[in-house]
Amino acid sequence: MTTLEARIDRLESLDAIRQLPAKYALALDMRDMDAMVSLFPADVRVGKDASGRQALRAYMDRTLRSPFTGTSHHIGGHVIEFDDPDHAHGIVYSKNEHETGDEWVIMQMMYSDDYVRVDGRWYFARRLPLYWYATDLNKPPIGDAKMRWPGTEWSEGNFHKLFPSFAEFWARTGDHGGPVAEPAPLEKFLETMRRGAAAPKVKVRAD
Repeated sequence: MTTLEARIDRLESLDAIRQLPAKYALALDMRDMDAMVSLFPADVRVGKDASGRQALRAYMDRTLRSPFTGTSHHIGGHVIEFDDPDHAHGIVYSKNEHETGDEWVIMQMMYSDDYVRVDGRWYFARRLPLYWYATDLNKPPIGDAKMRWPGTEWSEGNFHKLFPSFAEFWARTGDHGGPVAEPAPLEKFLETMRRGAAAPKVKVRAD
């Protein structure tokens, strides 16, 4: 990042990547499956045995028909870090609302994203959804089992499991007493917070 050209490229890349979650939310809520899959590269992986935008479109088309009647996704904070000029990763918050028959399910989650630039255009390489809660609007999600979809068993999400600090905080009774850590190196904020934590196994929903 020593040349003006490289710095401008980084700024333009940041703006393009920040657009991706907003475009994803709009395409998802408007049920424009072609627009949604265009945010992923042509060889996007879809589960274990399929790949490609057509396979992703078919999967999302099926998923968004039941139990969802309508959805609204509200994008929050977005942290982006670069691995190299054409690859990046990030965390983006999302607060979602779902009309599901006679219930209205609200959800808080984050995405752990990988981004890739192909032929000058930025795409999602991968989206890992990490949920905190999902519940009917009139049923506060108190306790560990905060995922409360109509007609399913209550279960725990993975909202905090990418970052060890949450469990560590509640495992002690006060400040840990050690020295304050040095600021994370450039482009290493998320890696420093994760401290080697592996991504949890998740059951992907259409969010």
